[in-house]
Amino acid sequence: MTTHQPTFRLATLGAAMCAALLMTACGGGDDDPSFKTLDGKQPQVIAHRGYSGMYPEQTRMAYEKAADAGADMLELDMHMTRDCQLVARHNAWLSDSTNIADVAKTNATVAARKRTTKGVLVNVKYPAIPANGPSQYLSDLVEPGNQKSVLKALIVDGEDHSNDWSISDFTMQELRDWIAGTTLDNRADRPTEWNGKLPLISAQDVIDIAAAKGKSLGRSIPVYAETKNPYWNNQQAIANGCGSGSHPFEDAVMALLEKNKLNSKDSAIYIQSFDPDSLKYLRKAGMKAKGVQLIDGNDFDLKDGSMVYITTDEWTFISGRPYSWTLAGDARTFAVMQTPAGLAEIKTYADGIGPWKPQILAHSVVPFKEGAGLKDVNTLKDTGLIANAHKAGLIVHSFTFRNEARRLAGIYKGDPVQEFLAYYRLGIDGVFTDFTPTGVKARDAYIAELKNQ
Repeated sequence: MTTHQPTFRLATLGAAMCAALLMTACGGGDDDPSFKTLDGKQPQVIAHRGYSGMYPEQTRMAYEKAADAGADMLELDMHMTRDCQLVARHNAWLSDSTNIADVAKTNATVAARKRTTKGVLVNVKYPAIPANGPSQYLSDLVEPGNQKSVLKALIVDGEDHSNDWSISDFTMQELRDWIAGTTLDNRADRPTEWNGKLPLISAQDVIDIAAAKGKSLGRSIPVYAETKNPYWNNQQAIANGCGSGSHPFEDAVMALLEKNKLNSKDSAIYIQSFDPDSLKYLRKAGMKAKGVQLIDGNDFDLKDGSMVYITTDEWTFISGRPYSWTLAGDARTFAVMQTPAGLAEIKTYADGIGPWKPQILAHSVVPFKEGAGLKDVNTLKDTGLIANAHKAGLIVHSFTFRNEARRLAGIYKGDPVQEFLAYYRLGIDGVFTDFTPTGVKARDAYIAELKNQ
């Protein structure tokens, strides 16, 4: 059963909040703080796509700057190129995090590769009732029976990206030579000096950067790599002639682990995915490295902080449930992964979970007022997810911590350090952040707080 902690408000942030949430966690000797993490060590600051709050994400500069700023791990997303290489990029489409639209103005080859074919609607296999979301989803298999036809439309896990460029239409060398990265999240609030100036890099490049930086800084810097949109990547890879099986994407991940001698429980790498099928396949294929099941959601109800997974649009398929569940006719949502039974199931194939922040601390407005938004959140409530995950033997790494005021619940009064502290005090094992220095600063404050109890 989930144990709920008392709610707390802005006035109690600080020592009183600590007492309300972590009566036992805030002890510890002056020289030896007592952490509530699963292993008893300090929480990890995970550089989300590098130091992406200041530099174009998933570029060499972003990763090197994150390491220099004290990141414990370097996080990346992996997709597969036309020539079957693993590239570090968040989205399968390229226009929102690269300068490809500008490149296409003068590069006819790039311009010609824009995908304009429309997807086709497919009926869901589970009961087509409102409680399960839309009754149809978009597919890129525009010619049934013709695997190659998935290379025409740009539909990723039910999400329509027509009139954009697919990462699977370019070789790794073409991406390096032609395309450069830009900021993605909160782009209007972030520096643009390096946009369009830093080339895209491979997953191997990130491993090499982590190793080189670790050597120069005198510490181990693990890589935290995600298998993004695994079903889509596998179907694209098969159509592009990559590998001989049904999972060329995960097979490439296995090859990456073996090549770098990272396929052991204690290796400096984590493999994460929102789709359990990807992690389960990797385990069956012999992956011994640490795995993390990411847990998504679509929204939260500010009346009581409850999570929203089912929507009336394609977001049900994108963030409401693993896409493999939609394909299999499984109408469950990510909510089931947070139950004791769901956590026990995850423990059979992964070492941890990566939930969205409000799944750990429920956000609400009390008393509720119509039209309220994130800026009005004045109440946070521990859902017990960290405690339950730790009880199941799972680490907890949550996403994504950002500095911008409009990304922060109103209770934090525009101070991102306070958000980090709220989660550190709950015993979180690690945080994904776009701003490494802020995560490190908040952790230092947390450690000082523990020593002073």
